[in-house]
Amino acid sequence: MGNVDITRLTKAIVDYLGWLNSTGNSIRLRERYDQILIEFLIFALRKEIVWENMFSLDTLRMFGKHSAGLTGAIDVLTGFSGYLYEEGTIPEPLEVPHNRVLLPDICEKYLLYLQQGKAVSKILVRSSRRVLAPLNEYLEQRNIGLTSLKIQHIDDFLSEFNKPFCNVTRGIYRSQIRSFLKYLRDEKVIKKDIAHLLVGPRMFSEPKPPRFLRPEEVKKLFGNITLDTPVKIRTYAMLLLSYSLGLRPIEVKQITLDDISFQRAELTISKRKANNPVVMPLPEKTLKAIALYVHKVRPESPYRELFLTFHKPYRPVCTTVVSHHISKTMKAVGLSASAYWLRHTYAQSLLRMGHSIYDIKEMMGHQSIRSTQRYLHVNIEHMRKVLFDETL
Repeated sequence: MGNVDITRLTKAIVDYLGWLNSTGNSIRLRERYDQILIEFLIFALRKEIVWENMFSLDTLRMFGKHSAGLTGAIDVLTGFSGYLYEEGTIPEPLEVPHNRVLLPDICEKYLLYLQQGKAVSKILVRSSRRVLAPLNEYLEQRNIGLTSLKIQHIDDFLSEFNKPFCNVTRGIYRSQIRSFLKYLRDEKVIKKDIAHLLVGPRMFSEPKPPRFLRPEEVKKLFGNITLDTPVKIRTYAMLLLSYSLGLRPIEVKQITLDDISFQRAELTISKRKANNPVVMPLPEKTLKAIALYVHKVRPESPYRELFLTFHKPYRPVCTTVVSHHISKTMKAVGLSASAYWLRHTYAQSLLRMGHSIYDIKEMMGHQSIRSTQRYLHVNIEHMRKVLFDETL
């Protein structure tokens, strides 16, 4: 293992831990990842493993034996490899064979529906698979068919499955099963709607108002951006799309060259969370940022997606890359914020400009008016006017 490999692995670990921090993971989880990845660095040094062999199943097995006393070491390393793959740093992520359990057809159809119909990220699809696989095993062991599924079965399963996890992770898995139950009802696999019966602590807590950037923070962000590298030019275009159009990271990731009309200065968002395609005007500054990226630094590729990785083989970036680089840019100028703050800032600007709550709902692509109502909690100045003008 040469100095280049050591430097490369060290930088990759630092970047990954930085990404974990930017996505709002708990301190306890980050400390565990930090401990395991440092142990992996030491392991790779001692075994003199070169970069090309670092993320192979053989290395994974050896590290599993080496780190027998570290809980979750294999999961951490597979997650790390998934991040590097999405960044374009390694050609393939680690796939632990037993993790990819073939599920019943209805479950596989649901996961396909999530990825294609709901346009959720691959990470969320994998997360859904992680909870559906043990749920399927639980039901098979007890000879319970999906058509006979009752809320008591789900409660019993989650009481055991969720034990090792923190409250946030429990809430995520609970939400994923709730979504699956709704799908089963829609597909008439189960007769009763039992999804609403699956409750937890989060259902009784007050929703947190969205956080957004103040005008002076927006000036600070865009006033300190430099465009001296391809990554920064790409991130600048992502930033402006998020800020000027209120796009979600996944919507930024899904933009294709065919969605952009430079002549009409328009962007077509064909895949939205609420399944309502929309054509949006592109502000001049945003259009110029996209043009700069496309003509100056975008790699030549058969892919039609707008944003690509800068490592061969060039391929479309994932949602986490969009979120990571936006958050990293904001952190670099002293703003402790995430990519979604730009979307919330856009909504806040619409509210200040006097747009109705229903206009904002459509422009944000919200499925429910309740999602849009959250913005009223953070704009006291205009709340009275909106409440009087609109019947909520």
